[in-house]
Amino acid sequence: MPDTLRTLLTDATDGALLFGITPPRLSTSRERIREITAATLARLAPLAVDGLALYDIDDESDRNPDERPFPYLPTLDPAEYHADYLGDWTRPAVIYRCVGKYSELQLRTWLENADPARTLTVFVGASSHDKAVRTRLSTAQALRQSVRPDLMLGGVAITERPDEYARLITKHQAGCAYFISQVIYSADAAKNMVSDYYYACLERGLTPRPVLFTLSVCGSLKTLAFLKWLGVHVPRWLENSLRHADDTLAESYAQCLANARELAAFCRKLGMPFGFLVESVSIRKTEIDAAVNLAGELSTLLGRGESV
Repeated sequence: MPDTLRTLLTDATDGALLFGITPPRLSTSRERIREITAATLARLAPLAVDGLALYDIDDESDRNPDERPFPYLPTLDPAEYHADYLGDWTRPAVIYRCVGKYSELQLRTWLENADPARTLTVFVGASSHDKAVRTRLSTAQALRQSVRPDLMLGGVAITERPDEYARLITKHQAGCAYFISQVIYSADAAKNMVSDYYYACLERGLTPRPVLFTLSVCGSLKTLAFLKWLGVHVPRWLENSLRHADDTLAESYAQCLANARELAAFCRKLGMPFGFLVESVSIRKTEIDAAVNLAGELSTLLGRGESV
């Protein structure tokens, strides 16, 4: 099982499935962290997911001057959370690194000590051009190549950004073996990016790297506002549906599943390797349970059971 994720990504086949979580808040007691972790692992145990994604949270107020719908609260470092609390998790973990938060020495130390058998990583650049950073993304990529080339590196894909395919090509050539998208609510934007990237790779004689599409259920209008604050494009028709639905969570769940089916069919027809990441960052039980159920349905969609 520990090698399954790496094999799926290296062989560029469709099927990789991750479950993404945010580490507990920095202010959380050790006892409570252990309780949260045990509950999370119990929920994930029956699922055929290939790994966890552990987010590295950064203050992004520089990117968007509007008031943040949910306050920024520092969380545990995902690498420390993984090392100190996730010893019972036997599958790989994709550890995000907001590289601008760390000095080159800090990144080097982490890279030197990371276990490539248990760990993959995603490097995230600055949230805006104006943000002061301690290490630039290009520097972090070069450092990884020098210090730990065996540590599998991924990159972020923002489907709504113009010419995102060109950024993916640059990251691809800098050593990224896979990409994970920002939350997707517009299948068309994701299909445009994937199509552009796929054909750009063919023109350059490159083998396209897998793109894992991130899906996240939305259980309230405040969560919807937060998605939009983060820059997620929610089509106007869908926003109207969510705002007027009797059950916002059920409506968003249905749309996530519809988008997953559409993206899977599109990528398979194109010949583009893909997968999914189901994100669960809410503290509300109903939304957590919905995310777990969605991961189960996507596992079936990816061929690990009867067709959905």
